[in-house]
Amino acid sequence: MPLLGVAAAVLFVLEAKHRLRQPTRPRAVRLLVNAAVAAPALPALRLLLLPGMYAAASWAGRHRFGLLPRLQAPVWVKNIAGFLALDYSNYLWHVLLHRSDLLWRFHNVHHLDLDLDLSSAWRFHVGENFASLPYRGGVVALLGIPAPLVLFYEVFFEGCTAFHHSNLRLPYAAERRLCQLMVTPRMHGIHHSIVAREANSNFSVIFSWWDRLHRTLRLNVPQAAVTIGVPAYRNPAAQTPAHLFLLPFRKQRPWQLPDGTVPDREELPHPTQLLP
Repeated sequence: MPLLGVAAAVLFVLEAKHRLRQPTRPRAVRLLVNAAVAAPALPALRLLLLPGMYAAASWAGRHRFGLLPRLQAPVWVKNIAGFLALDYSNYLWHVLLHRSDLLWRFHNVHHLDLDLDLSSAWRFHVGENFASLPYRGGVVALLGIPAPLVLFYEVFFEGCTAFHHSNLRLPYAAERRLCQLMVTPRMHGIHHSIVAREANSNFSVIFSWWDRLHRTLRLNVPQAAVTIGVPAYRNPAAQTPAHLFLLPFRKQRPWQLPDGTVPDREELPHPTQLLP
């Protein structure tokens, strides 16, 4: 927690000085709303999800259950394989959040944000954290991930989530190379676009190669052309904590702007080539 807190503080300062995208709403207003959404979600993460995953790993370890204990390899190989398997499983979970109508109701709260910055990394509905426990705990048990490795991975998982949600403008040449390995702010910004095929891309959490493997990688959208959010929910006044908490339990609007048009843009060539 102290390590992640220091990283978050550094990102908070840097993204204010080096903005990737110009904000559309006052930062203080968004911080209050996102903090209110995160208030029940973060305790659920700390007090339920992480302990649940750790308990699943401990149970698997005591019973030598899962795939890794059966792998005939040195411990360091098993740890690397377990780390990669956890990250791949979270890519699949993210895809499922977008594909499942039920799960999307909760994940939609995260995507409704009209801007994207560090605070967006914690703007998740508490129901999404509850829903992720059976999946993530089950994956940990089935893979036989050692309990310490679960915590080690979670540090990177949360740190990278904060990093790629930030509004930090990295040097373009450096980010173009970095995104070949891991998810970056420009890459994840495209995932939060109001254009459907862009929102349904770039699902990776730490390593970007899962999107390359499944051909869901999309980098060729200029950041100035990206509009953050979900098209049917463009009214800032409606983004109150109470409305966001109740949103999953209400009828979901179709993926279109209030005037009925569906956001789109001409398909650009070279989808794996990062644009400024």
